Amino acid sequence: MRSVRIGVDTGGTFTDVVAVDEQTGEIITTKTPSTPANPADGFMEGVRKVLRKAAGAEEVTLEAVSAVVHGTTVATNQLLEDRIADLGFVTTEGFEFILEIARQSVPDGYGNSYFWVKPPRIVPVHRVRTVGGRLDHTGAEVRPFDEEQAVEAARWFRDRGITAIGVCFLHSYANPAHEVRMREVLEREHPDAVVSISCDVLREYREYERSVTTLVDAAVKPTMRRYIANLAERLEEGASGTGEGLPFSVMKSNGGVLSAAEVVHQPITTVLSGPAAGALGAALIAATAGHPSVITLDGGGTSTDVAVVVDGEPSLTTEGSIGRYPCKIPMIDIVTVGAGGGSIAWISPEGTLKVGPKSAGADPGPLCYGRGGTEVTVTDAHVFLGRVPAHLLGGEIPLDADAARQGIEALAGKIGLTPERTAAGILEISAFNQSNAIRQITVKRGLDVRDFPMVAFGGSGPLLVCRLIDILGLPSVIVPPEPGNVSAFGLLTVDVKNDYVRTFVTRDLSLAAAAEIFGELEGQAASALDREGFAAEAHVYARSADLRYFGQAYEVRVMAPAGPLDEAWRAEVLDRFHTEHHKLYGYGYREDPRHGVEWVNLRVSGIGPITRPAIERRPRGTSRPEPVAFREVCYDEWGGTPIHRRADLAAGAEISGPAVIEEYGSTLPVHPGFTATMDEFGNLEVRRGANANG
Repeated sequence: MRSVRIGVDTGGTFTDVVAVDEQTGEIITTKTPSTPANPADGFMEGVRKVLRKAAGAEEVTLEAVSAVVHGTTVATNQLLEDRIADLGFVTTEGFEFILEIARQSVPDGYGNSYFWVKPPRIVPVHRVRTVGGRLDHTGAEVRPFDEEQAVEAARWFRDRGITAIGVCFLHSYANPAHEVRMREVLEREHPDAVVSISCDVLREYREYERSVTTLVDAAVKPTMRRYIANLAERLEEGASGTGEGLPFSVMKSNGGVLSAAEVVHQPITTVLSGPAAGALGAALIAATAGHPSVITLDGGGTSTDVAVVVDGEPSLTTEGSIGRYPCKIPMIDIVTVGAGGGSIAWISPEGTLKVGPKSAGADPGPLCYGRGGTEVTVTDAHVFLGRVPAHLLGGEIPLDADAARQGIEALAGKIGLTPERTAAGILEISAFNQSNAIRQITVKRGLDVRDFPMVAFGGSGPLLVCRLIDILGLPSVIVPPEPGNVSAFGLLTVDVKNDYVRTFVTRDLSLAAAAEIFGELEGQAASALDREGFAAEAHVYARSADLRYFGQAYEVRVMAPAGPLDEAWRAEVLDRFHTEHHKLYGYGYREDPRHGVEWVNLRVSGIGPITRPAIERRPRGTSRPEPVAFREVCYDEWGGTPIHRRADLAAGAEISGPAVIEEYGSTLPVHPGFTATMDEFGNLEVRRGANANG
């Protein structure tokens, strides 16, 4: 019997699906329109569609599916759209204004911010309750937990129908006892409440970030539980109805996956679920083709997500945020900009042309979708200039080129330009918006963008790569096969992964104490991997530590060696810290004893490795393939332009611009002066013409 693993990535415009036949290694891809009103509908239609495509001569049903891995935007969208309601907060007596105090963070510097007012808190002060009791920074109890006040707080929330509650007590990272007791009181007095406690979500110091991260977890938990439960039920019904269900996992922001049964207890870990999968899938594709360090660009209908991969691993951060909410959890370092195919072109009050960040989304979508859209978008500009065909998904979704033309002409009349210059201007602004995101993730991190090839994927990712090469000085751009499905493919390349952290601030690290903390964290990781079904001998534990020079406010994370903790271990971690600090900031104090090093956090990642799908080599063919058609396309001017089908190209094929390369889920316009060459793994590598051969 055939066995198939499926990855499903739900985006704003399309739901992307990839299936891998575990016997033959065959990879099957498809796309289906997303269903924003109920994302589960698009999810299930995508699963059914890829199974029909995989079936061939024999029937393949859900019973043949060995696992489903899902990248979801449900939690992300709730935060970006600020749909936070009926959320309550319990904290230590005397600290009820911690969310108001927050951090001294002024946008755009002080010069432009004389009248800046802090945005509304995630929980208004009238929904904050405090409970007596106090721990010091070592976890020692200074005042006992006030059970009476805890009961009073729980009943206050119950009487007002507030059912999502976050709990964060001072110094609970050092001792969780008071928070655990508060959860017990809430469970007893307010059993309908969904509760998140900070020692479960983020056992790390810095009260403000820990509070907000915990509250974000509580806010998205009800939505995620309903969504995951709905999907699991529908998968079970489709498979057999026996109640056993399918192995069903969800992508996490840290580059790992977790079973759906576990992820509902820590939903905040999914807030960058889809973009994280895309970065990992692109990293594997690029490394296979001999490019271990790349920039990844995931262009969708609403936004573009950019990340950096160094030596095969995407950069991680714990200083991320979703919308206006800081989320101090390990996540792949991704910069998002509102520059996608659906980004709307508009005229500012000053009369200048702008593009994004507002998007037409999937419904009604661009003018050319013919679903009632009324504003010109980036996709309309591409259609008007002939750079994309008058259809999507290989003809499944026809596009209305006349509607795009009329919209572009009307906009051109308002700004006094020709329609061609207007459409080209829309694309130029969009390209610069994307280039600014790339600079944020490279130049602002101390990296030279000219040192990195770029992997462009997503439905709209390849459309502007020639301009990005010129704007940024990129050496080349790699466009993988089926670029619109790279995020879904990435879901099938990801290990199970859970992160655990403990704050332990000291300038004189006790190796015995550190060994005890690492042991506890690895014990937590082992329990989670056991629940995920991994045998003990398959468990992998990755240690790391956050360090800083004494007096600094923020720390640098470095990997820590495995094995026993001894003086050689300490010396190795310190050496890595000095090296990393110098690389990040251009200086270090390795040889200066006046600047001591402070240990801040100890971390463990528990990893359950999976078998990744293999990327097959392709046979070589003709280097000068014949086009399948010609179409009027405007680059510098209108002209009959050769159109190539990507499926017809073999390894070694070389196409010089002007040209257009089309495939099922995406299109690559090759501008004049550029060359696209197919490598042995089916990737198209785009370069300036003079550099095409090296």
